[in-house]
Amino acid sequence: MSTSENDAGAAVRDIADVAAVEVITTAAVHLMSAAAVKCGLAEGDDSSDHLDLDEARKLITALAALVTASAPDIGNQHARSLRDGLRSLQLAFREASVIPDEPGEGPGEKYTGSVV
Repeated sequence: MSTSENDAGAAVRDIADVAAVEVITTAAVHLMSAAAVKCGLAEGDDSSDHLDLDEARKLITALAALVTASAPDIGNQHARSLRDGLRSLQLAFREASVIPDEPGEGPGEKYTGSVV
């Protein structure tokens, strides 16, 4: 067996030990972090250099879909914190937008409802 096959087998065993809620929340945190940077919320003087609302919209919509779809299965404790983070990002996006979306048309609002 080659080294790459051994590595792949070890990765499969490692991921098999991780609970689904941890995989979901990790994916959500990655989406949140990327969306925050694209909304211009990164720390540092160059945070505005990373502002890209088109990219942020995509990330926030993906996050909203993940949170909404997984909420019944991951439990209220996990879902609540993800919803709070999602809402904060939706509001930050609205604040960063020069031309605001109509209520219900912002990123992820087709999944979460209007955020104002």
